[in-house]
Amino acid sequence: MYSIKQVVEMLDIPSVTLRAWENRYQAVTPERTESGYRLYSQENIEDLRWLKEQTEKQGISISHAVRLLRARKEKPIEDPHAGAGGTPQEAFEKMKQQIYTALLEFQGERANALIDFGFSMYGYEAMFHQVLVPVLVRVGDAWEEGTATVAQEHYMTHMVSNRFYQFFHVFPVHAHLPKVLAFCPEGEHHQVGLLLFSLFLRKNGAEVIYLGANTPEEGVMAMLENQNRIGAICLSLTGKELLPYCEGLIKRLSEACPGVRFILGGKGFEGAEFPSSEAVAIINEPAERWQDWFDYLFTGVKSRP
Repeated sequence: MYSIKQVVEMLDIPSVTLRAWENRYQAVTPERTESGYRLYSQENIEDLRWLKEQTEKQGISISHAVRLLRARKEKPIEDPHAGAGGTPQEAFEKMKQQIYTALLEFQGERANALIDFGFSMYGYEAMFHQVLVPVLVRVGDAWEEGTATVAQEHYMTHMVSNRFYQFFHVFPVHAHLPKVLAFCPEGEHHQVGLLLFSLFLRKNGAEVIYLGANTPEEGVMAMLENQNRIGAICLSLTGKELLPYCEGLIKRLSEACPGVRFILGGKGFEGAEFPSSEAVAIINEPAERWQDWFDYLFTGVKSRP
């Protein structure tokens, strides 16, 4: 057993930080002497050393690190690289399965710990494109097939979408770029592609007003009355049924917001034609080519991708 002074010297963690981790986040629970002094076990030491590494080297917040530690203790998170001959794609597949299973069983703490673990290993872009988006697609398919309940679908979508939203506030905004309004038209409930593209725009410094799926037209019009810096509107459409409505919507939006540029994505817009090609851009390229489109639309690069 070790005193708090010994732990401070051993791990180079200030005593005030150590107490905060214990009291606020319940990182470890040391024993107490009859006089009330803390005594730390070897297991406590190893836990604190691991938490320090996660916060300092991996950049994970202490609250997320504690959550990850608890999940590891409750049900150890298998390193997706473990095992001979494993490839990165096999690691992603294993992580997708672990996260999907945790969410399907409403194990939110474990799912978030797994996601934190993935962010620390792969970075946010790889996790979003290789793991979280496929998880959302899979639960959507499971709901349509009847193998996942409405409650499971709503819960899983909410949990994963929240991780997307967290990154909206991480990147700085560049004032010289136009403000972007992003939403799915009324009747369109699939927003994964729009969410990813909006996050991509935020990473590039564009301020994004994200309204999400199934957005009523009257709400958009009311918002535009109070926003005079909207330079681009992003719309996402997965099916052709709403295309006629969207064509009329784009016309009405352009009248309400003259000079605005439209960025359209999703299978619903494939093959669609609009009178002014300069004001409307249909992006049907894979995510790795989005940067070319951004440079062309927003930074003055003349060569169209």
